[in-house]
Amino acid sequence: MNGPPVRNMLGQILDHQTTSLVVVDENLRVQYLNPAAEFLLAASADRTRGEPLGMIFRDAKVFLSELSGALDRSQGYTRRQVKLVTAAQHQHITVDLTVTPLTECDGPILLLELLPVDRMLRMNRETQQQRVQETTRELVRGLAHEIKNPLGGLRGAAQLLERAMEAPELKEYTKIIIEEADRLRALVDRMLGPNQAPKAQATNIHRLLERARQLVQAAQGDRVRFLRDYDPSIPELTCDPDQLLQAILNIVQNAAEALENTERATITLRTRALRQASIGQRRHRLVLRIDIFDNGPGVPSAIAEQLFFPMISGRAEGTGLGLSIAQTIVGRHGGIIECDSHPGDTRFTISLPLEQQDDG
Repeated sequence: MNGPPVRNMLGQILDHQTTSLVVVDENLRVQYLNPAAEFLLAASADRTRGEPLGMIFRDAKVFLSELSGALDRSQGYTRRQVKLVTAAQHQHITVDLTVTPLTECDGPILLLELLPVDRMLRMNRETQQQRVQETTRELVRGLAHEIKNPLGGLRGAAQLLERAMEAPELKEYTKIIIEEADRLRALVDRMLGPNQAPKAQATNIHRLLERARQLVQAAQGDRVRFLRDYDPSIPELTCDPDQLLQAILNIVQNAAEALENTERATITLRTRALRQASIGQRRHRLVLRIDIFDNGPGVPSAIAEQLFFPMISGRAEGTGLGLSIAQTIVGRHGGIIECDSHPGDTRFTISLPLEQQDDG
């Protein structure tokens, strides 16, 4: 077998590796990314070839210094659970990293193998989150039934009592009872979220995002700046546009409220299409990813794990229903919402299947 076919075969083998592979030269300039690395780092192999590796990562001085040391000593190393931040999407990733110097080439190079350990953690977390959400919904449904029945009786009794009373001042009390019963019933209905099945139709996701942005911008004025980073190639999504708009609007409103005391308050809306991506344990050929960033103080650690539960809020005046309702709506569309929050960088990510059939 001659040289070129062997090189072509080796290239195909590297391209089909599920481990993310990055090759850099002696100046730490990118020479090669395989498709798995392109997906993990949100970087294009063609665009990054010849560029400094530091352009792919944020705040990576220590990481780059360790790579330079490995080149100088011609000594590889392995690190477990290395935390990195991608420059393209500001995404925090955790990888097992293996660095191997290769000196038998035209010049010294480094082979970086990145195995994303947070991918399995994320899949397990998504699956657990979906189970908890379903359990919570069943609990809320049962609780709503137990609350609404006596509320109906209480309201009916107050109405009968009001008719039997002649003194206007006494009717004020029955009026309060009726109004409060109605208020509690409305609160329970809000906890349940939309009570209608999604009415699916082909929808341009960017129109929904723009509508949510316009509504929040009208309320916030110039206090909050919006940035948009949309992928125009994303196909139409089959969804209930009214329900999905409500879910997006709830998240964007939460972000705007979190920025109340933030200078240069900014919300970024971003869309991407991911191929061969998983939502929980289900793998899909094409997944829509919507990222909603804000540069606020971040989610309080005390509520981070219960953020999507009903009645959980970081604000004293908040009802704690917005994110719970949003998660319910997205869940009915086969998707999930995740939150990754750090001071100055909070991201809510909505993942939705773009195709009805998955890869099993």
